Amino acid sequence: MASFSVVSNVSAQNAQANLNTTNIGLQRTLTRLSSGFRINQAGDDAAGLAVANSYRSEQAVLNQGIRNANDGLSTLQIKNGALDNVSTLLDRLATLASQSASAGFTGNRTTLNNEFTDVVSEIAREVTVAGLGTAQGFSVFVSSGASGTVGGTIGAADTTTLGIAALNISTAGGAASAVTAITTAVGTVGTVVGSVGSLQNRLQYATGLAQYQAVNTKAAESRIRDANVAEESANLARYNILTQSGIAALAQANQQSSQVLSLLR
Repeated sequence: MASFSVVSNVSAQNAQANLNTTNIGLQRTLTRLSSGFRINQAGDDAAGLAVANSYRSEQAVLNQGIRNANDGLSTLQIKNGALDNVSTLLDRLATLASQSASAGFTGNRTTLNNEFTDVVSEIAREVTVAGLGTAQGFSVFVSSGASGTVGGTIGAADTTTLGIAALNISTAGGAASAVTAITTAVGTVGTVVGSVGSLQNRLQYATGLAQYQAVNTKAAESRIRDANVAEESANLARYNILTQSGIAALAQANQQSSQVLSLLR
């Protein structure tokens, strides 16, 4: 049997409860649409938030690793440029030594030797500027993990290592020996260039992989953290309709109490 009361309006209380639930959903939808994120607080998806944060941290490592690799490539390009110049200077040394080694040379070998010495000094200067004075390890952190570092050894290209520091071409015999030493030096420089080039290639490959990983990690985070705009737009329309119908229902429920009073007339 139906009960009528002016003290307790159960229908109005139910309408208020439903309207409150609808309002919570509407506010959540508006927050997601305005922020672009599905997860705006831990309560939205605590487990998903933890995973998304781990992906974001991994992205930070990868992005910095890419910058590290690019910085490393710049350093290697400086060394490569210096080695190219050293090779050119060695060609000049070979020319001077070959000219002085000729028995038919009638010019002044002292003048040739002075230029030879100057070129050797320039090689020593450029090698020092480029940081090729001693053999050294080279490593770049690209990504986390046991294999996240790209590294190797770059050999020395100083005049002592090249064997040209004490050469003298003021005599034909000395010049002939210098030609042989310079040929060996060219080979040594080639070996150093090879190690630099190998590191450049490895860093380029590592950068490509890190970029690919960063993109996919960002996509994985996006699938968890970002809002589905199409879905939230549909939710917005649904909650707006529910809000309007809930307000109308609450108004009708409130009128029931006044209608009960008509029984007393």
